[in-house]
Amino acid sequence: MWCEPWKGGCALTVKVTPRASRDAVLGAEEGWLRVALTAPPVDGKANEAARRFLAEALGVPRGDVRLLSGQTARLKRFAVEALPPEEARRRLLPA
Repeated sequence: MWCEPWKGGCALTVKVTPRASRDAVLGAEEGWLRVALTAPPVDGKANEAARRFLAEALGVPRGDVRLLSGQTARLKRFAVEALPPEEARRRLLPA
């Protein structure tokens, strides 16, 4: 599952596609959420762009989203404070 409980909030497993034409959630696949970002994978720009994009998409302050792992990989894990997994899934992948 790409979104699971984690310390009073949730943890998201995200596969980032950098240098895309627009920032967007592309859908959920085999254990991760696929996200396209316009930022390049240079000097942590894609990590910060992913953090900012997820915070905006989830409707939470940017400070509530932090990168747990995957600093130099496309597959990243983010923690989101005080947001239950069910609500995060609903906000990122509305029916």
